[in-house]
This record gives sequence, C-alpha cells and structure tokens, in this order.
Amino acid sequence: MQFTYDEFCGSDILEIKDEVYNYLIKARRHKIDDEIYFRNLKDENIYLYKLSFIDKKKALLNLLSKEEKILVNEKKLHIGWCIIDPKTVEKYITSLNEIGVDKITFIYSDFSQKNFKINIDKLQKILINSSCQCGRSNIIKLEISKNLEQFVKENENVYFLDFSNTSITDKKDEIKTLVIGCEGGFSQKEREKFNKDFVVGFDSNLILRSETAVISACSKIIL
Repeated sequence: MQFTYDEFCGSDILEIKDEVYNYLIKARRHKIDDEIYFRNLKDENIYLYKLSFIDKKKALLNLLSKEEKILVNEKKLHIGWCIIDPKTVEKYITSLNEIGVDKITFIYSDFSQKNFKINIDKLQKILINSSCQCGRSNIIKLEISKNLEQFVKENENVYFLDFSNTSITDKKDEIKTLVIGCEGGFSQKEREKFNKDFVVGFDSNLILRSETAVISACSKIIL
C-alpha cells in the first residue's frame, strides 16, 4: 500500500477504528511510534501520522506533516461505457483506475441488459483500495446516463470505438471522450447517429469483449 485511506485524515489527531484499525493494527501489526501515510482523496495532500495510542478497538495518531502531492496522469480521458454485467465492471475497473482514466459514465445502450444495476458506492470502495495500492491521489469519477443520445448531448466531440478504417492510435491525441459498446456492440439505430468522422477502431479483425476493448483503448490513449 502506498497510503491508507481515511476520510477524516487531515486533523491534528486521527482516530482509527473498524476496518482501518483491523487492517493497520491486526493485519499490518503497526505499533506505537510507527509512521503511516494517509490520504482522504478529497484534497491533493498526503498526511504523515505517528501512532501514539492503541487499545482493543481503536487507535490514535498524531499528525507529523502534510504535503501537497498530486499523482494523476496529465491526459484526461472520459469513458462512456455501455453497461455490461456489474461483476465484470467490478473486476476490471481497478485496471482503468491504475491506467489513469479520469471519468467513467455508464450508459444504458440499446443492447445493455436493463436489469443490470451499477452500484456506485461499491465501485467507489473498490477504486479507493486501488488508489491506495497504485498511489493515485484521486479516484475515477463515476456517473450514469440513461441512454446514448443523452450522453452525446451532454458531451462534446464524442468518439466511438467500433469497426473503422480509422485507427484509434492515429486519433489518440484528439480523443478526450470515448464510448465503448457492451456485448453485441451498438445497434443500427445508434450507429446511424454517429458522426462518421468520430468513429475509430483497432487494427484487428477480431471481436473483443467489452472489458478487453475498454482496457485496450484506454491503454493506447493514455499510456
């Protein structure tokens, strides 16, 4: 772990209990006078605390220093991800956080199964743990859009990943917002509304799963 997350860190005295206590004291076996880095992921600061008190259910730490330390990618990428099985999203979203995706909007497209429900709170917890491991000073912003038409209206210069003779590699410096289809891709009705100049594809004839496509596309654009 690069740091420990606690929403209340930043105060002169920090009290930890429950999950954070169990992790630091019982699992990591920190002791009095150990120094531990924390972030609250609300500001850009990293806080250094010294452990001063431990009992059976809680511990207290004293603030030693704070430093503004921004660790994010310079390239800002917004992904419109047409909704797939939430379990698959939960499995792969940590990779997108590590790659440095700035924002994901989950879109109910024509081929999305409407019974799939995205649990934003659960995903945020997964992302917090991911940032603790990779050192990122924030997490991916998450939103939900009711359909593709609404998403396009609310965002400028939206690119679409689909079958295309225009390689995503050739457009990577221009792409700020990219839509990834769900299983089955996009419907004909949706494709008819695409700006043909904003459709990009991979240099491959193979059909990718949605999760493979989103990780591949983000890697090509950001890394």
